[in-house]
Amino acid sequence: MILNTTIIDHDYDAIVVGSGISGGWAAKELCEKGLKTLVLERGRMVKHRDDYPTANLDPWDMPHGGKTPADILEKDYFKQKRWGVNEGNRHFYNKDSDYSYDEIKPFDWIRGTQVGGRSIIWGKQTYRWSDLDFEANARDGYGVDWPVRYKDIAPWYSYVEKFIGVSGQALGLRQLPDSEFLPPMDLNCLEKHLQQSIASTYTDERVLTIGRVAHITEGTKPGDGRSTCQNRNRCDRGCPFGAYFSANSSTLPVAQATGNLTIRPHSIAAEVLFDQDTQKATGIRVIDTETKEELVFTAKLIFLNASAIGTASLLMRSKSERFPNGMGNDSGELGHNIMDHQLGSGAGGKYDGFKDSYYKGRRPNGFYIPRFRNLDNKSEKVDFLRGYGYQGGASRGDWSRVIAEYQYGANLKEAILDVGDWSIGMGGFGEVLPYHENHIKLNYDKLDQYGMPTIVFDAEFKENEKRMKEDWKVQAAEMLENAGVKDVNIYDSNAPIGKGIHEMGTARMGKDPKTSVLNKFNQMHAVKNVFATDGSFMTSSATQNPSLTYMAFTARAVNYAVDALKKGEI
Repeated sequence: MILNTTIIDHDYDAIVVGSGISGGWAAKELCEKGLKTLVLERGRMVKHRDDYPTANLDPWDMPHGGKTPADILEKDYFKQKRWGVNEGNRHFYNKDSDYSYDEIKPFDWIRGTQVGGRSIIWGKQTYRWSDLDFEANARDGYGVDWPVRYKDIAPWYSYVEKFIGVSGQALGLRQLPDSEFLPPMDLNCLEKHLQQSIASTYTDERVLTIGRVAHITEGTKPGDGRSTCQNRNRCDRGCPFGAYFSANSSTLPVAQATGNLTIRPHSIAAEVLFDQDTQKATGIRVIDTETKEELVFTAKLIFLNASAIGTASLLMRSKSERFPNGMGNDSGELGHNIMDHQLGSGAGGKYDGFKDSYYKGRRPNGFYIPRFRNLDNKSEKVDFLRGYGYQGGASRGDWSRVIAEYQYGANLKEAILDVGDWSIGMGGFGEVLPYHENHIKLNYDKLDQYGMPTIVFDAEFKENEKRMKEDWKVQAAEMLENAGVKDVNIYDSNAPIGKGIHEMGTARMGKDPKTSVLNKFNQMHAVKNVFATDGSFMTSSATQNPSLTYMAFTARAVNYAVDALKKGEI
């Protein structure tokens, strides 16, 4: 129930809804181009360094040894716990008791509602797409054709990478273009062994490399005192060194330094307002979560970066005589075509060797095997479309295993000094096709405390995804066995859609307004001053982690929008 209905007008040049990976980039680019910009964030303020309370704590420094008690999980994190909420990071995950949702079929919607969003807790895997990805829909007929190609985005990939810092190894692969790289992190000895085994065994462009991550491995980057990675692997608690890219350490401080940025936390974007006469958006109706007051903020440009689900639901709530089914929804595609990446299965085993070898530090990264299926007509024939990659790693057992052995005296000391055997594993990371029937809807019969309708998911993996997963399990086990790994075990957690935390596609871009919501510049076909540059705009999902692509498209869209605004075209 909204307690106050005071309407207060505040005029800005631009409004950005959402402060995470893409929202931070929109804010930076808009502010640097001289636009007075308001960033609306429904969650609390998180200041870089000041608000990372567990960043330097060891497990024994926390009340429950780093684990979240079961009663807290059941009360506040009954859905977020599916991902793995612990005592060190749970303050950066939604409380489901405050922000829940409904599922017709299982959907793991893992969220971080705060300034910086999920950029604080993301995995930092940072990969370019290629034309294998941008041409995929046109090639096999699923979804609609992307209105862009790699050459359109390549300069913006470079622009973003030089700012955020991406470590990795150049390989010259056609399916995985190289980035502007900082020095790569090191593979350990067993990972190198698997790398060599794959190179000598396979002829299908299969290659293992160190993961490409948004971590500074050399020098510094713009932002709030960003410096090199310390190999602590406590990234999801917030990095006080700013070594990995987050909105909090990078884009938002740069935007703030221009004097053009206003950040307003505790602000739910309830509706994008529309003027029938001008056919433009005029601003955002906001609900203050602390006072329950309604406010209106006006602007010439609106950038939607509330996540694929957040942006779609906002537009679906934004109804008018012109848009009875949600703003920009002439095509009927708004809220549809939900994609994610399929994961949760693979293979692992033990290696009886390298007893005299270890590794230094806690590398916040693993190895990566790019897609090798369905690259062209010469590729081995399989019974599914598109492809998958792998992410994995090797390590040695540590001191914690002695607890289960109940040893005492000399035996205990011996066990502590023995670091244990090597183990290695990899999990598949598969593309999901765009299906119109995978969608969200809004339940207006079930309102939250702010008067917002409940988001309801109705989405699932289908036969193509299931066949793909069976192939990657077999291939993972085969690669490990070929490398001499013993006791290889195939695992499958049957993770549902959403578990990949890469929701995409709910307001897709395309060439035709009859089949898409946005044009090639992320601009709404029907409302020219509204842009969406989070995961909602994605037309297919590819195999690679998508965050770098969000950032590149955001920078490109802002450049186009500000230029069009200056020319009077918006």
